[in-house]
Amino acid sequence: MTTDNANDTEYMRLALKEAQEAYDADEIPIGAVIVSEGTVIARAHNLTETLHDVTAHAEMLAFTSASEYLGAKYLTGCTLYVTIEPCFMCAGAAGWTQIDRIVYGGCDPRRGFEQCGNILLHPKTNVTKGVLKDECEQLMKLFFKNKR
Repeated sequence: MTTDNANDTEYMRLALKEAQEAYDADEIPIGAVIVSEGTVIARAHNLTETLHDVTAHAEMLAFTSASEYLGAKYLTGCTLYVTIEPCFMCAGAAGWTQIDRIVYGGCDPRRGFEQCGNILLHPKTNVTKGVLKDECEQLMKLFFKNKR
C-alpha cells in the first residue's frame, strides 16, 4: 500500500460523481476514473442492470475505455481511482492490464480482492485505500438501505 498523494482526493471526487450517476440510474453506485500523466483518460460507473451484463462493473468499463484511448492493452503509467474496493474479477482484470496503481475509497469485506491479498494484481501495482472512504461507503449504504 502506498500513501495518499495530493491529487488522489481530486480524482476520487470524479469517481464519486460517476458513482452518483450509477445511483441515479438505480445501479450499484460504484464509479471509476483512470488517469494517465495527470489526464483523465476514462470514466465509468456500474452498468450491470442497464446492459444486462454481470461483468459491466465500473472498473471493467474504465479499463476498456482507457485501453481504447491509449490504443494499447496495457495501462502501465496509469492509476485507477474507484469508489469501492475492486472485486476479484476487477482485480484480476487490473492485473492483466498491468496498471501501475489502484486507489480506492471504501472497503468491501465480503467481495473485495484484499481478502486474498494482492495475488490478483500485477506485482508492480501499488494500492492506496481509504481515500474519501466515508463518502464512498455512505453512498453504498444509502443505496442498499433504499432497496430494503
